[in-house]
Formats: sequence, structure tokens, C-alpha cells
Amino acid sequence: MAIEDRLRLVFYRVDPEPHIRVNADACPACPDGPCTFCCPAECFQRDGDRIRFLHDGCLECGTCLLVCAPGAITWTYPRGGCGVAYRFS
Repeated sequence: MAIEDRLRLVFYRVDPEPHIRVNADACPACPDGPCTFCCPAECFQRDGDRIRFLHDGCLECGTCLLVCAPGAITWTYPRGGCGVAYRFS
């Protein structure tokens, strides 16, 4: 089964409160914006010199923690009962 097909089987219970916060002061200093092309769910989008995070489809994989500069994002798990639920994988 292709990864795209597997991702369609992911269930999300979206928390209205985002679990990742982007430090707007750090983004203009980041020339490449690795989060915009490393996030497998494409949750990070460049908006001029800012980065926007759309938490609705986040896979909670932690890739953004690895590629972003220290202090650029604050990452926590979603509140209990919210977030991603993998099934049939």
C-alpha cells in the first residue's frame, strides 16, 4: 500500500487549540524554511517572510523539531483525546 493511501486512513480529532506554536521572530531569520518542505503533512506554509502552521492535519511525527532552529517552534502533544489516531497501518 502506498504511503498516500495509508495517510488517508489516519483519523484526526482536531483540537481547536494548536499544539505547535511558531515563533514569528525566528522565521524571518531562517532563509530556507526547512519546515515547509520537510513536514510530511505539509502543515507549515510560507506566508511572505512568516511561516504559518496549520495544525488540522499534523501527524505529530516531530520532524519540525528536528529541522527547525532551536526556539523556532514550541511543540507539545495535543490535549487528551485530540490529535492523530493511526489505524490499519
